[in-house]
Amino acid sequence: MVTSPNVKINLGLSVIRKREDGFHELETLFVPYFDIHDTLEIITGDDFSVTSASLFARYDEGTMVQGISEDGKLMITIARREGVDWDPLKDLCSKAYALLDADFNLPPVKIFLEKTSPVGAGLGGGSADAAFALRMISDLFELKLSDETLAGYAARLGSDCSFFIYNKPMIGSGRGEILEPYELDLSGYQLQVIVPEGVAVSTAEAYKGIKPSGRTNLKEVLAQPVESWKESLVNDFEETVFPHHPEIPAIKNSLYESGAVYAAMSGSGSALFAIYRK
Repeated sequence: MVTSPNVKINLGLSVIRKREDGFHELETLFVPYFDIHDTLEIITGDDFSVTSASLFARYDEGTMVQGISEDGKLMITIARREGVDWDPLKDLCSKAYALLDADFNLPPVKIFLEKTSPVGAGLGGGSADAAFALRMISDLFELKLSDETLAGYAARLGSDCSFFIYNKPMIGSGRGEILEPYELDLSGYQLQVIVPEGVAVSTAEAYKGIKPSGRTNLKEVLAQPVESWKESLVNDFEETVFPHHPEIPAIKNSLYESGAVYAAMSGSGSALFAIYRK
């Protein structure tokens, strides 16, 4: 079973307040973006992989890692042009399998992940991989888990993982795991995502020094014409990220100079997106 986990952008991102549990209360509109994606294959332990041969042909020891769980039930292979600097057994795909295995005692699996979406760009590529893995495992072993149940598992893996279970425009609140469908009409507009080369922003870095805005008017702002968003649709993380990465606001300014009617950083950065009239 092979899928292409896509990324997302955030239209507006307000950090409302810090909660007693240490997390922050957020409000944002998650929007799927399909032009950037990974490739994920999950098979049972004795099945033939359709992706492994191509991965081993195109990647070498410096750009591919493998891990096998202590019980031998999970083998995961991750390939990335820039290299993989994390433990594959701690990848969210591995954690997705472990969550479901704990409840359903799953058969052994092999996971192959070609990581082409950027890391540290605020596009949620890792969260997408995890959410897609949950659904794929449910389908592969006929667990018949509902979207609501899958979203519950996804929320345990990351704040924006649940969004990718539904993969359509959703207002996110709470940590981002409380979701509400939203009808977004961008007909007549074109969306473009830009990922600055060599620039990554960790979530911890973005949150450092964040000052909650208390802003909760997202729906009212989104209801206004897109051309008005420049003055009213805000990503609070730009305030903490821009001073440390001046190349990001420079790119944002260049997007407006190129004719964008709205431009902003996505999530906690470093990726930006622009909306143009067609």
